[in-house]
Amino acid sequence: MQCVILVAGEGTRMRPLTLDVPKPLVPVCGNPVLWHIVDALPSVIDEIILVIGYKGEMIREYCGEEFLGRKVTYVEQKNPKAGTADALFQARDLVTGTFLVMYGDDIHGRDALCEVVAYSHGMLTTYSDTPQKFGVLEINSDGTLAAIIEKPEHPPSHSINIGGFVLTPDIFNFQAELSVHNEYLLTDSVTAYAKKYPVKVVPQSTWIPLGYPEDIAKAEAVLCPQKKE
Repeated sequence: MQCVILVAGEGTRMRPLTLDVPKPLVPVCGNPVLWHIVDALPSVIDEIILVIGYKGEMIREYCGEEFLGRKVTYVEQKNPKAGTADALFQARDLVTGTFLVMYGDDIHGRDALCEVVAYSHGMLTTYSDTPQKFGVLEINSDGTLAAIIEKPEHPPSHSINIGGFVLTPDIFNFQAELSVHNEYLLTDSVTAYAKKYPVKVVPQSTWIPLGYPEDIAKAEAVLCPQKKE
């Protein structure tokens, strides 16, 4: 099974840490963020497709042709500001079957990843006290996805989008429309996809988002609490 990881962004919110390296190579507990993402992947994942952009050559140099025992393939998103759907669609010609999609700045727990890849269509979620800051999930009574609504004023739930999508190549038939922020959002494509396929929503107990420099210390408090400041 393949895993597409979106690592093209410029990481502007993480500056100054991302001035010299891309966000996926910022160290957490002595290893880059990307190492933690790949290390948590289920054993069924045997190939990684990295969608690179900002300082992509550094990611190529770090991962090489094989990383943590998995084959690595690269594709470039020439305009990282075009959004997450545009990033995924760069991998269209490389995907061969049901695959996993991960964001390149979120560290996940292994157990939920192992659970979600058992479904033909699925995604991970977690609870948030401030769901209006995120993409919020509207969930059907059978536990499948109805829609993902970006930063709604009145959230339909406390379940938020954190990536970890299990999709088939049919996702590429659902091109997102340009959002109000001039991006093509993967969440819009997944919402359209979910109208055709039952996307099972799986809770994730360990989700560590890395958006700002101060998030590194928060991540290390979870992943390596013995680390001395």
